[in-house]
Amino acid sequence: MTSPFDEKPRRPGLFAGLRASFLTGLVVIMPVGLTIWLIWSLFGFVDGFVLPLVPSRFNPEAYIGINLRGVGVIFFLVFTIVVGWIAKGLIGRSLIRFGESLVDRTPVVRSIYSGLKQIAETVFAQSERSFEKACLVQYPRKGIWAIGFISTQARGEIRDKSAVMGDLLSVFVPTTPNPTSGFLLYFPAEDVVELDMTIEDAAKLIISAGLVYPPDRVPRPPQVEPVRKAS
Repeated sequence: MTSPFDEKPRRPGLFAGLRASFLTGLVVIMPVGLTIWLIWSLFGFVDGFVLPLVPSRFNPEAYIGINLRGVGVIFFLVFTIVVGWIAKGLIGRSLIRFGESLVDRTPVVRSIYSGLKQIAETVFAQSERSFEKACLVQYPRKGIWAIGFISTQARGEIRDKSAVMGDLLSVFVPTTPNPTSGFLLYFPAEDVVELDMTIEDAAKLIISAGLVYPPDRVPRPPQVEPVRKAS
């Protein structure tokens, strides 16, 4: 029950409404604008690096007189696909082994090449190098939980020399907000709690420092088939 002496809630003023609309507009525009700007800048960077290496008779600008952004990206994609196709063959593998043998004999180049090759294989390799599941582990001590990614079961010397009776899982525990760095830890399988969220949702949670939670997945009720009546 209200009385005439109760203060009525004040409506937000014009400035507050404009400020709220402006902030909402920024939330909508910034991700789209930054994405377009990054892609546009990346295309320009690739064009500036690739197009000077392309003969002028293959450059569309020589015929239409307009510098088309993204032509260098197309040349780069075609060139990369051709190199990958050749590298899969017998001649390509032989050339790669011969080239790597020459690089291994050069002290400074050998270190740079091996490091870049390891990074490229880690980033672009497929199949066996992907994480299996997101999980929870107690780290750095019991009672404190951290999100990790299960990679594989421990094998070889690590499995044999660990004082664990059951399975031993290798778990990558990333740091926040940069998930590319972290710690490789080995946990007994019974100490690893698997999560239902996807790898992408767990990565978003880590990058956002716990601000972006994945939507709750309510388990579907079991579907019971109707009992057929006997005819």
